[in-house]
Amino acid sequence: MEEFEAVVEETVFRNEENGYSVLQVRVGRTRTSAVGVLPALGAGERLKIRGEWVDHSVYGRQIKVVSCEVIQPTTLDGIEKYLASGLVHGVGPATARQLVQHFGEQTLDVLAQEPERLTELSGIGPKRAAMIAESYREQVQQRDAMMFLQRYGVGPSLAVKIFKTYGERAQELIRQNPYRLIQDVTGVGFKTADRIAASLGIEKSSEYRLSAGVLYALEEAGASSGHTYLPRPTLLERAARLLDVAPEQLEGTIDALILSRSLVARELDTDEGTVVAVYLPAYYSAESEVARRLLELMSDMPSGGFEDVRDQIDQLERIEGIAFHSQQRLAIETAVRSGMAVITGGPGTGKTTIINCIIRLLSLEGEVALAAPTGRAAKRMTETTGVEAKTLHRLLEYGGEEGSFARGTDNPLEFDTLIVDEMSMVDIFLMRSLLRALLPGTRLIMVGDADQLPSVGAGNVLHDILESGVVPSVRLTEIFRQDERSMIVVNAHRINHGEMPSLNAKGSDFFFERREEPAEAAQTIAELCMRRIPSFLQVDPVKEIQVLAPAKKGECGVWALNALLQERFNPQRPGLHERKVGETTLRERDKVMQTRNNYQLEWKREGAFGWESGQGAFNGDMGFISHIDPQTRAVTVVFDDERIAVYEDEAVEDLELAYCVSVHKSQGSEFPVVVMPVVGGPPMLLTRNLFYTAVTRARQMVMLVGRRSVIHTMVRNANVSRRYSALCQRLREGI
Repeated sequence: MEEFEAVVEETVFRNEENGYSVLQVRVGRTRTSAVGVLPALGAGERLKIRGEWVDHSVYGRQIKVVSCEVIQPTTLDGIEKYLASGLVHGVGPATARQLVQHFGEQTLDVLAQEPERLTELSGIGPKRAAMIAESYREQVQQRDAMMFLQRYGVGPSLAVKIFKTYGERAQELIRQNPYRLIQDVTGVGFKTADRIAASLGIEKSSEYRLSAGVLYALEEAGASSGHTYLPRPTLLERAARLLDVAPEQLEGTIDALILSRSLVARELDTDEGTVVAVYLPAYYSAESEVARRLLELMSDMPSGGFEDVRDQIDQLERIEGIAFHSQQRLAIETAVRSGMAVITGGPGTGKTTIINCIIRLLSLEGEVALAAPTGRAAKRMTETTGVEAKTLHRLLEYGGEEGSFARGTDNPLEFDTLIVDEMSMVDIFLMRSLLRALLPGTRLIMVGDADQLPSVGAGNVLHDILESGVVPSVRLTEIFRQDERSMIVVNAHRINHGEMPSLNAKGSDFFFERREEPAEAAQTIAELCMRRIPSFLQVDPVKEIQVLAPAKKGECGVWALNALLQERFNPQRPGLHERKVGETTLRERDKVMQTRNNYQLEWKREGAFGWESGQGAFNGDMGFISHIDPQTRAVTVVFDDERIAVYEDEAVEDLELAYCVSVHKSQGSEFPVVVMPVVGGPPMLLTRNLFYTAVTRARQMVMLVGRRSVIHTMVRNANVSRRYSALCQRLREGI
C-alpha cells in the first residue's frame, strides 16, 4: 500500500448511489486514473490517497484507492477550480471567478460561516445564496463523515451507506452511540461498531455496549446457527465471550432488555428440564404464530370424505401397472384422509411415486398446487410429476420488501391442496408466510427428508412438527426405487444407519480416491472435475459437476477450492472483465451463488409469450456471470432458471463463487455428479447427517477424495448440533 498526493483534474465517472468514481488525477507530473469509492470531488482539489497501482486489462495502469483525505484548497486558483467543478449547485465557472475575486482566500470560510454575504455579489439574491450554502454544506458534511469513518477502519463503500442513513447527523449520532450502526446499517457488525466505540473512548462497561453485545449474540445465534432462542445461561456465556466481560455483569442488562421489550423471555419444558428461553421479539412472534396457525389449519379441516381411498389406490395400481408397498399405501391414505400430513423418507423410498399418486387422487376433488423452497427443487418436482411446481417465494408472490409477500391473510391462495417438497429447508419465517396465505380448509401435505441438515434460516420446522406428534405423519424406510443397485441410494441408507458405505464396487456409481494430504486432494479434485469425470460420463464439467465441501476454511475448504477451480476453469485473460469483491475476484463466465435473500433485486426472463419480470434472488440460487460492466462495475448473472439479474452497488457482495459450495448451501439441489473432499476438519462439521446430505445431492455419481479414516469418523459421528427451537413444545401446548 502506498500514499500519494494528487490533484483532481476531472471526474470521468461517478455513481451517486454508492460513490464509486473514476477520476483523472495528477500525481507529481504523471497524469493517471484513480478509481474507488470516494466523496464527490471537484477539479483542483488536493488529495492524500492510500492505494496501490494496478494494471487494468482495458484501461491500463491506474491507482486503486483504498482511502483518501481531502486537503482543502488554499490557493486562489485551487478554490476557483473546486467551485467551478459543478459540485456546488448554483455555482458555475463565472460565479466561481466572481466569488474568488470578491472574497479571496476567505471564500470557503464565507460559504461555511457567513453565507448571507453571498448577496454582496450582483446576481445572487437570498434564495440563490441559501441554495449555494446548503449544497456546499452537504458536500462538506459527506466528506467530513467519510473521513471521520475512515479513521476508524470503515471502508469507503460502507461509509457512503452510513452517511446515506444518517445524513448530516452522522458524526453526532455515531459519537453518541456507535452501536446503533448494527441495527441501522446493513453490513455493520458488532466488531466494526465496537472498534469505532473504542476509538471514541467509550468504556467497555458502557450500557450501550453491553446491550448491543447481548442483542448481537442472539442475532448471530439465529443467523449463523439457526436458533430461534437461547437458554438464558447460554446467552450469558456467548455474550460475555463476545464482550470480554464476566457473565454476571450482563444479568442486569438482559433484565433491562426484557423490561423494555427488546427481548422476550419464556419458560419452556424441555428434555433437560425447565429453561428460561430468551428470544428476539421477531423470532418469538414467528414461532408462536406458526404453531397457532398450524393448529388452526388442522382444526378447520373438513372431516369425512375419501372413504373409498383404498379402492381408488387399487384402481390406480391396475391402470399404472404398479404395486404399492404397504408403507407406501399408508402414506397415500394418510395424506388423502388427513387435512394435514407429513411424509418423510430418504432417497429411493418412493416419495415421488407417492406424490404422483396423491396428485391423481386429490385432483379429482379440487385444485392441487405444488411448491418447493428453491428453484432447483421446484424444477425437479415439475419434471418428476408433470405438474408445474413453483418456488414458495413465487407462489406467495414476493413483493420487494424483506418478508413481504402479496399473498397473505388479506389475499390468500385459492386452491384445495398444497404439496410442499424439501420441507427440511423451510425456516420459521417462510413457514409463517406460507401459513398466512392458506385459507381454512386447505389441505397441506409436507414432504421431506428429516435426516438431512436443517434449514439454513432459523428454526427446525420439519423436525419439530414430526417430534410433536401433533400432525399425522409417515416415515418411509424401505427402498422402493426400481434401480436398487444404485450404490448412491444404498450407501445413503448405510450412512444414515451408521454403517460404512461400500466404496469402489465393480459397476458402482460411488467412488473413493485415497489422498493423505489436503493439498494433494485439492489437486486431484481439480483434475477429476476438469478431465477425468467429464471424459468418463460425458458431462459438462462446470454445469453438471458440483464440488461440495464440509468446511469453508482449509486447503480443501470452499474458499480455497473455489480459487483453485476458478484458476483452472476460468483464469484471468484479456477481454474478460472482472470485479474484486472483498478477497474474491468475480470474473465473466464464473459460476456463482446468491448467499442471502435479496427481495429487491430485479430480474427479467424470456418466456413463451415475451419477457416477464419480477423481484427477488434467494439464498442458494446458482448461475453464471454473463457480463461485468467495466465502467459501472455492475455484474449481470444468468440463473439456472434463466432469470437475468443485474447486481449493482453493495448487492454484488451477496455473490460468491460456486465451483465449490458448502454442503449446507447445497440443500434442496440435485446434481448429476458430486465430488467431496474427506480430509478432516472440525468435529462439528464431520457429522453423519452432513455426509448423508452431501451424498443424497448426487444422481449419477459420488466421488470422495481424501482419507478413509475421515469417512469412518463422519459415519460414526451421529452428533447433531443442538438447534434451539420450541415449535414442538408450542404445538403440544396448543393441543
